[in-house]
Amino acid sequence: MTSGIPFPDISPVIVSIELFGASFALRWYAMAYIVGILLGWRLAVMAVARPRLWPGDTAPMSRAQVEDLLTAIILGVIIGGRLGYVLFYRPGYYMQNPLEIPMLWQGGMAFHGGFLGVIAAVWLVARRAGLRLGDIANLVALAAPPAIFLVRIANFINAELWGRPTDLPWGVIFPGAAAQNCPGVAGLCARHPSQLYEAGLEGLLLGLLLLWLAFARDWLKRRWALAGMFFAGYGAARFLVEFVRQPDAQFVGPDNPVGLALHIDGVGLTMGQALSLPMIVVGVAVILRAQRGTPRSTA
Repeated sequence: MTSGIPFPDISPVIVSIELFGASFALRWYAMAYIVGILLGWRLAVMAVARPRLWPGDTAPMSRAQVEDLLTAIILGVIIGGRLGYVLFYRPGYYMQNPLEIPMLWQGGMAFHGGFLGVIAAVWLVARRAGLRLGDIANLVALAAPPAIFLVRIANFINAELWGRPTDLPWGVIFPGAAAQNCPGVAGLCARHPSQLYEAGLEGLLLGLLLLWLAFARDWLKRRWALAGMFFAGYGAARFLVEFVRQPDAQFVGPDNPVGLALHIDGVGLTMGQALSLPMIVVGVAVILRAQRGTPRSTA
């Protein structure tokens, strides 16, 4: 497999500064989170500035409350994302090396863990401020896709989370011994750019759909409806991409070359699919319930 697109020569570091004998670097991955969260915050502010979009033509929170929510979400993403990676993907390693759990600079974040962290943050803020949880969930769902899109692009720049080997013309020849370790492949190994698939599906396409539903189809007037679409849309996109995404190394073995986390006789689900399937089920159920309900709901 020698055909494929050479990986672009993009440094994962935007700028590096030497101070007092130490090196401080700003990386694309960190910038993706920063810019994505800021874009999400702007979307949230735009939405609460339009009372007509909400039940009773009343915005669910003030701009100041949006900023408080943003702070809580940042903490939820960081703490939840890290703990999710530790518990879902490498529990054995971190049980033996617990002091490495807070070492975020070594890498290792899980979307589903960050997602649970955001849920906890939203619940705490809504309860403390006496806000309607269904409205806040809709607002967060609207604001999330920009960060997802940019972080997936950063994953591509970092040459990480690549896909399985492919002979399709848009396969990318990722650098590094791990990416080029393709059993049975002669020559350079091209892989699915699964990071870009996820950026397009989970970030761009889902984000445009949520914007249309929120600003043109009045879905913010039904509590939980937009959040349900985010759950189902992200879960479905991630479930599909998992078919071409390279599984985490700890799940791959001689009797499990596909890297299934849950399987019987070689048939099963990857960890990403196992975590995404409940999102699809819950999302569809939430949408159906919200569509049957009315804006009078107090949830």
